[in-house]
Amino acid sequence: MKKVFRVLLTTVMMVAFSIGVSAQETNAQKPSKKQRMSREQMAEMQARHIASQLALDDATSKKFIETFSAYQKEIWALRQQGREMHKNRAEMTEAEAEKAIKDQFDHSQKVLSLRQEYYNKYSKFMSAKQIQRVYELEKQSMNRLSKRGGHKSLRNKNNSGPRPKPGHHNAFGKGKHNGRFPHQPKTQEQ
Repeated sequence: MKKVFRVLLTTVMMVAFSIGVSAQETNAQKPSKKQRMSREQMAEMQARHIASQLALDDATSKKFIETFSAYQKEIWALRQQGREMHKNRAEMTEAEAEKAIKDQFDHSQKVLSLRQEYYNKYSKFMSAKQIQRVYELEKQSMNRLSKRGGHKSLRNKNNSGPRPKPGHHNAFGKGKHNGRFPHQPKTQEQ
């Protein structure tokens, strides 16, 4: 009886283990909704969105997606270099601060050169107005991501506080305060 029980228990455990492994393999193949997209997937999705907004034909769209994705890879590499330059500013000596400033100028020049290089690549198959629209849509997309908190490097540390309530847009004529700061008394004109 004990031998039958052991065999039965072993069989049940093997079946349970194989079902668990099978479920893990299935989940590994299908990304869940909570898994983040890779940078490459995000760049391709952004490129497809921009191409659809521009109503590009299939051939131009394909060239654009390839070129845009390559640009994104290069710009990410530059951003990584830029992040490394911003470490420990408070602890810098005067000479280190000067070097950091000059390094930032060099980094900005590299970004500008890269943008010019890709402008030349885009201009081989797109008009200047289309390229300008690409830049606008790219900026809108980046702003949306930063507002959602979708990318760490896009978040503004100074803008991490609570959002204003409706009617409190700003103190310059819009919203509840009618062009004055809340702590200012009303004048006779108001």
